[in-house]
Formats: sequence, structure tokens, C-alpha cells
Amino acid sequence: MGWRRLGIFASGVLFGTAGVKILSGRDAKKAYTHVAAAVLRGKDCVMENYDKVRENCSDIIADAKEINEKYKADEMIPDTAEDENP
Repeated sequence: MGWRRLGIFASGVLFGTAGVKILSGRDAKKAYTHVAAAVLRGKDCVMENYDKVRENCSDIIADAKEINEKYKADEMIPDTAEDENP
């Protein structure tokens, strides 16, 4: 049982060392760079859409406030038509 565990440990160390070598190689770094560039492009696209949505929301809020102000102004005007007809 002891030799089996030692063999599993040794193979883990061997694969770990080989994995580090593979992941730190020139081709792997090139792939990481391309992935990072794609993520940055995606981020730029998302931020552009976010800005558009935010501008539209600001316009909607401004229009809604204007509507509410008109509504309040209309409520403030007394209805004189009812007072003239007894």
C-alpha cells in the first residue's frame, strides 16, 4: 500500500512539473495574451452599451420629471367651471 501511494505522489509531482512547463511556455503565453485581448475588447463593447443605456435612462427620467411637473401644475389650477354653474 505504501509503494502505491508513493507512486501516485511521484506521478502527481511529474505531471505538476510538466504542467507548469507547458503553461509557462511561449505558445501558452501567446494564447493567454490573445484571450486577454478578447476580454478587453468585450469589456469595451459592454461599456459602450452601458453608456448608451445610461443616457437613455437619463432622458427617460428627465421626461418623467417633466410630465410630473405638468401634472402637478394642472392639479394646482382651480376648476372654475364648476363654481360658475350652481
